[in-house]
Parts: sequence; C-alpha cells; structure tokens
Amino acid sequence: MRKIIVSLFTTLDGFATGPKGDMGWVTDNFGENTGKYAHDQLFAADLLLLGRVTYEIMAGSWPSMTDDSGFADRMNELPKIVFSRTLKEPLTWNNATLAKSDIKREVSRLKDEPGDDILIYGSVSIVRELMKLGLVDRFRLWVHPVTLGASGADSIFDGYDKNELKLVDTTILDSGVVLLDYEPVTTSGA
Repeated sequence: MRKIIVSLFTTLDGFATGPKGDMGWVTDNFGENTGKYAHDQLFAADLLLLGRVTYEIMAGSWPSMTDDSGFADRMNELPKIVFSRTLKEPLTWNNATLAKSDIKREVSRLKDEPGDDILIYGSVSIVRELMKLGLVDRFRLWVHPVTLGASGADSIFDGYDKNELKLVDTTILDSGVVLLDYEPVTTSGA
C-alpha cells in the first residue's frame, strides 16, 4: 500500500503561513543537505496531491523552472491530483488533473494502487481532511527557526483536540531547519 507523506514548512510555533497566506519567513538558505533531502523526498514519490491554492502557486512557477539536478523536471513530470471545488479542467500544469470523486474515495483508491509514496506539499485544508479520515501516514514537518505569534495562520492541527504522533526521524539541516518525521499513533480497535 502506498503511503501519504505530508511535507509542510512550519514555524517553531506551528504555523504554515503568515498574514494573508505569505511564506516570507521560509529560510532562504537552502544549503547542500537541504537540497539533497528535498531531492530525495521528491524522487521517492510518484504522485503529488494538491489543494487549489498550493496548485495555483506551484503551477504559476514550476513549469518555467530548470536546474541541473533534474528536480524541476521531476516536479513538472509527476502526475498531480488537485482537489478543488472551483477549478475547471483542463488544468494548465503538466500531468495535473482534478480529483474525480470525494477526497476519501479518491485518496483511498490511490493508496491501494501499486506505486511509490504520494506526496502532499502544503495544502493545509486537504491535509486536515485527510487527517480526519485517518489517511495520513507520515507528517514531515520542516520546522524553520522563526515564530510568527499572533500573525501566524494555517496550522494543520487547528481544530483538533489531540493528535498522538510518534517521532520516527529527526534531521538537522545546514539551513537551520529541523526536519521532524512523525507517524500517527494508531490504537487497536480504532
């Protein structure tokens, strides 16, 4: 069974965005091991899941990007499933299609297909839905050395009383970002 991997930039105080959805707080210093980690994560996946906002941001920039490592080519070539109530097909980004059914049915079907990891970048509203449905297998939180306090917005854990997670890996990147990999704790009979 394929795994759903949520890869999310976050602040020390748990926010995915600042005021008005900005991410200007993201560490600009993506050093050597940061790039390698991002590269390995992308190449371990064979499908991207995106919400409308993340899709529109990425589709507005990735198609024109190039690099020597093949990262941009991989990002543009991967199949992408987009969950949106407002977008209409055809979508403009290469290999992007709108989800054909409700999120539970679509993601459960995708997980049951043979293949590699399914990666979700950002897409907080989609992640929250998948969490409610118990469909997230791994949370990969890229914790940036900054706090936003009262100006922070969009924590994936907003609206949840308790989330039991098990730490499975920690990586300190040369950019100062700490990567925390968690898996949901499952209880028998749940």
